[in-house]
Amino acid sequence: MKLKARTSAGLVILVVLLLAGYMTVRAFALIATGQLKGIGLGVGVLLLVVVGVALLVGEVQFGRNTERLGRRLEQEGRLPAIPPETERLPSGRLTRDAADALFAEREADLREAPEDWRAWFALATAYGDARDPARGRKAMRRAIGFEQAERS
Repeated sequence: MKLKARTSAGLVILVVLLLAGYMTVRAFALIATGQLKGIGLGVGVLLLVVVGVALLVGEVQFGRNTERLGRRLEQEGRLPAIPPETERLPSGRLTRDAADALFAEREADLREAPEDWRAWFALATAYGDARDPARGRKAMRRAIGFEQAERS
C-alpha cells in the first residue's frame, strides 16, 4: 500500500505530537517529585519537547510554502520539468551527467535573474536531481523568501 505524501506527513505529525504529549506528562511527573534531580530532568524533557515541536512547525511551514510555490508555478505554466529524453538510470533517477547538465542550465537561468523566486525554485529542484538535498533546501528557502517579498 502506497501512501500519499500528505497522508504520510500527517501520520508522522500525529506520532510526533502524541510522543510530545506523553513526554510532557512524564516531565510534569518528574517535576512533581519535588526532588532536585527530578525537577532538572523534567525541565530538560520539557525543553526537548519545545524544541521538537518548534522544529516540526518549521518543517510543516517549509512544506506548505514549497507546495504553494509549486502550485503557483503550475498555474503560470512554468513548473520546472525535466525533458523526457534526459538520460536516466534504471531506477528512474537522472544519471550524474544529466543531473549536472540540468543543474548548469538552471544555474545559468539564476545568474540572469538572481532575485527571481522562480529561478531559485528551479535551482532547488536541480539540486534534488543532483542528490544534494541540503543545498536544495537552502535554495528553496531563498525562493520562498523572494516570493514572499514579491507578494508584499
